[in-house]
Amino acid sequence: MTEKYYVAGHKGLVGSAIVRCLVAQGVALEQMVTRSRQQLDLCNQQAVHDFFAAERPTQVYMAAAKVGGIYANNTYPADFIYDNLMVQANVIHAAHMYEVQKLMFLGSSCIYPRLAAQPMTEDALMAGMLEPTNEPYGVAKIAGIKLCESYNRQHGRDYRSVMPTNLYGPGDNYHPENSHVIPALIRRFHEAKVSGAPEVAIWGTGTPRREFLFVDDMAAASVFVMQLPLETYQSQTKPMQSHINVGSGSDVTIAELARSVAQAVGYQGAVTFDTSKPDGAPRKWMDSSKLNTLGWQAKTPLAHGLAAAYHDFLQCYWSNIDPN
Repeated sequence: MTEKYYVAGHKGLVGSAIVRCLVAQGVALEQMVTRSRQQLDLCNQQAVHDFFAAERPTQVYMAAAKVGGIYANNTYPADFIYDNLMVQANVIHAAHMYEVQKLMFLGSSCIYPRLAAQPMTEDALMAGMLEPTNEPYGVAKIAGIKLCESYNRQHGRDYRSVMPTNLYGPGDNYHPENSHVIPALIRRFHEAKVSGAPEVAIWGTGTPRREFLFVDDMAAASVFVMQLPLETYQSQTKPMQSHINVGSGSDVTIAELARSVAQAVGYQGAVTFDTSKPDGAPRKWMDSSKLNTLGWQAKTPLAHGLAAAYHDFLQCYWSNIDPN
């Protein structure tokens, strides 16, 4: 039977990278089925069921999600938990109802406790309190993992979950308030370079440590995990702890990151820190040893990834902004 791939969220950061990865591996465009947010509201259960009934995909990559940085998560907590719970429940249940045997769910490192031992292993899940600034999003992502595990246990499905660290790269969101740290810094440093601003102030103390993964590496890891024989995947997971971490293997301080982004952008001014703003969790570093044991490792150094991300920002975002 010819496979038919549904990539939910194909216009987003991760979804677009998964499409690129599948095409690079030889998947024909006619084997892909996608819908934009305007074409299919994933919060609408009936619309999702109608879509699955009509298209009958055989594999699903669940990359659709409402995402954002500290500001967005803190400002719109109800939106983050409701939208993500609804989207996940609708897609995963419809996949089961229309006999999709293989599904990949993309989670987040936000599932782990704020003060989890570092690096964070998969068994840290639900071992402590989440980071308050993104707890609703983290709770929704935990629910997504448990949805997959529950359909596996009750119905014998093969629904897998990967938990990426902080992602960045082509297709990112550069909104001035609702973006993640790297795209936010790229935009701010570029605007400062263009305007000749003498300094750029970064939220927080600059001391928290974060791990970052280039999105095309994440896409490659997702497809790699999806294609593993079930027995191989299960050799590194458990029925009620089935998720696998995906990280780059190293982390940096926010101060180090800011200076690296400034260098990639070519900003020559000062980098300062607004200590009145929140830091978030002190450290978030993933233990990716299970994935490494299975034979996958990240390939893109941070400096190379930041250069590619800045190029994407200039070509796909900044060039479309009306200077007036």
